[in-house]
Amino acid sequence: MTNLRPDSRTLYRSGESPFHQRAAFTGGDVPVAVYGLGKMGLPLAAVYADVTGNTIGVDVDPEVVAQINDGDSPIIQEPGLPDLVADVVDRGAFRATTGGEEAASRAAVHVVIVPTLLTDEREPDLSMLREVVGTIQQGLSPGDLVVIESTVPPRTTEDVVVPALSAESGLDPEAFGAAACPERTVSGQALADIRGTHPKVVGGVDAESTRIAGMIYDEISSNRVFEVADATTAEAVKVFEGVYRDVNIALANQLALYAREFDIDVTDAIDVANTQPFCEIHDPGPGVGGHCIPVYPYFLSGAFEADSDLLDTAREMNDRMPSHTVAMLEAVLDAHGQPIEGSEILLLGLTYKAGIDELRNAPAVPIARQLDDRGATVRGADPVLSDWESVDVEQVPIDSVTDRDPDAVVVVTPHESVRAVDYDAVDAPILDGRGALDADAVDGPVYRIGGRWP
Repeated sequence: MTNLRPDSRTLYRSGESPFHQRAAFTGGDVPVAVYGLGKMGLPLAAVYADVTGNTIGVDVDPEVVAQINDGDSPIIQEPGLPDLVADVVDRGAFRATTGGEEAASRAAVHVVIVPTLLTDEREPDLSMLREVVGTIQQGLSPGDLVVIESTVPPRTTEDVVVPALSAESGLDPEAFGAAACPERTVSGQALADIRGTHPKVVGGVDAESTRIAGMIYDEISSNRVFEVADATTAEAVKVFEGVYRDVNIALANQLALYAREFDIDVTDAIDVANTQPFCEIHDPGPGVGGHCIPVYPYFLSGAFEADSDLLDTAREMNDRMPSHTVAMLEAVLDAHGQPIEGSEILLLGLTYKAGIDELRNAPAVPIARQLDDRGATVRGADPVLSDWESVDVEQVPIDSVTDRDPDAVVVVTPHESVRAVDYDAVDAPILDGRGALDADAVDGPVYRIGGRWP
């Protein structure tokens, strides 16, 4: 690890020329601390280390810290990440620690990327962010820059982060910089996204913070860096992206409910409607999962007094889809002379997204629970899932799916191995929740959410 805090150069209002500031940042003279080494944080920290040669990662889990310092990535489903972690650790460009206050005292750039969850009342929970801010303020120095990569409700950086840092550190707010630079990263392609799949958005609490953040991410990313008006605008950009998807998925799911009434395949109608250049309807499905799309609408409706009827209605629509999936499955079973009570149902793919080991808000969980409540025996196959204790189904190996004799199969999440199942060998009706199968290539009956009902 090269020059740590005592000999470092700060960037915020340093008086150095932009050329010399860039050289200091990429040359390791500006130590960086990244707080949170989870699925998004570790890839970000590794890229920072690769660019700067002087990055320390902070995490509360000592096992994660020890593994990283051994050159091993605790996250194995991110292409290229294990090799990058091994490389930057071997070069001395990156190390991890549980000592957040020491890291804060040495760093000149502080990057926060911890989750923002919801309370039981579905209100934004900033507790982890506040805890990290409390750590940073112990070592905050004049000229430091604090970057919020976490997705947060708009106004968080200006109304929560800066006042807390100033009050506890004793520094005037003008003595340090702060910027919102929300991650625009998808699990499974994190390194590519950080390095420039999408433009980067930065917005500071003042012009100097925006300038410095823009300069930093111009080195981190090969894509365009959008410098927006302020931190709140940057925060809003990320939240709006998630809300857009939630509302549009809700529209598709709403339209899917008309399939039975119209006696048509609504998905066919959507595909043809989308040939009109002003129409871009999403695909219906069994529900919306993950830690982003189903959460971000509450950053607006749960945090501000403005009317949020559309967002609330969209959330309710998407939350209904597991129940709709069970209702459609019951109709499929009934058409094949099998009551749902006492039936054996095989769910394929339980995580919220193909290829990602994450159960947060996964629709398979309420689907399995509702089927169990209806008296069905529920089994599941998912080669990606590691946390089977959180979903109350009997595990079935994916390569033995065709050896089972279920009354129905439901494709919830189309992992590659789920798509590769020999469905011709499945002697049961199939409900394809994601439109992942070529129904014409399967001998048995295949139904689809949004498709014709039996």
